Order: sequence, then C-alpha cells, then structure tokens
Amino acid sequence: MTLQQLLNPTTPPRRYVITGGPSAGKDAVFTELQEMGVPATVGEPAREIYRAHRDRLGRHLQVGDRQAYSRDVLAAFVREFCDHTAGLHFYNRGIPDGYGWDAFFGLRPYPELEEATRIYRYDAVFILDALDDFDSEDDLVWAKEREIRRVHELIIQGYYDAGYKPIFVPADDAARRISFILAQLPVPAV
Repeated sequence: MTLQQLLNPTTPPRRYVITGGPSAGKDAVFTELQEMGVPATVGEPAREIYRAHRDRLGRHLQVGDRQAYSRDVLAAFVREFCDHTAGLHFYNRGIPDGYGWDAFFGLRPYPELEEATRIYRYDAVFILDALDDFDSEDDLVWAKEREIRRVHELIIQGYYDAGYKPIFVPADDAARRISFILAQLPVPAV
C-alpha cells in the first residue's frame, strides 16, 4: 500500500487515535506525520485547554478543577471528530483518554463522556509505548515517573473499557513508529 492510497481524500472518514501517557513521544510522531503531509491533529488540544484553564485560574489545575477541564477537552475532541468528514486522519489522543485521566484524578466517568464514547468511534487506536527517557521543555511537566506509568496504564484501560483493542507501538524513533502504524492500516475501498 502506498502513502497515496492511504491519503485518498475521497474515501469515507477513517479515524485513528495515537495516544499514550506522558513521555510516550507523541509530539515527535505528530510532527513527523505533518511533515509527511498526513492529515493529523495540529498541537495537542488537551494541553492547550489545560493552559487556558491554568491562565484563567492563575495556578495549575487542582482536583476540584478537573471536571470542568475534562468536559472542555471532551467538547474539543468531539468537535475534531465531527469536523473530519472524509479520508484519513490521525488524532492526538481520543475521547476515551478521558477515562484514564479522570481516573488518575479520582473522578468517575460522567454521562457525557460515556455517551460520546459510544457515539464517536475510531477505526483503530495506537498506543505508543513509553520512551526510556522523559525529556520535555513543556511547562506542563508535573508527573513523577511512577505517575507517568500510572496515567499510561489508566489510558490503556480506558480504551479497553470503551471496547477497543489497542495496537501497541514499540518505543523507537518517530519515523519507524509511523512506518509501523501505517503498515497496520487497511487500504481504503474506493
């Protein structure tokens, strides 16, 4: 299968999530996808929403702030899902990521998240195995190594709970990870 076959914009929408916990290397993978011209999320909506909440509050989010944040992230993910109407698209995190992050902060799933998870379904979910090192210049680094592993595990569990069978992408450089991911995609029917 060629990249051109994958990028055929006349096919019905095909939606693929690339996710994982902090330090999984999503930024490098999405930068590489964009450089290849593959339709993918620009930036990370959840991170941008986090920054907006933090700026409004004048501090990092606390547990009591997480529910409003989670709902804003859900709304952004649903918008991005609905905005994609044809061809291939890779999403930087998906709706079921909310299960993992909320569980990490001790929140229970809420009806809107459960409904969105049932209605808006992705064609496949790719989970990036964590990289060996956690080197980020991002201003959102807050987690200790054991917390990073815990979030990663909870995100994975959220996708299983939502009925997905995630495909695990080994830790490697971004180009090899993308080759692995693209090899898993079916050739679209025309």
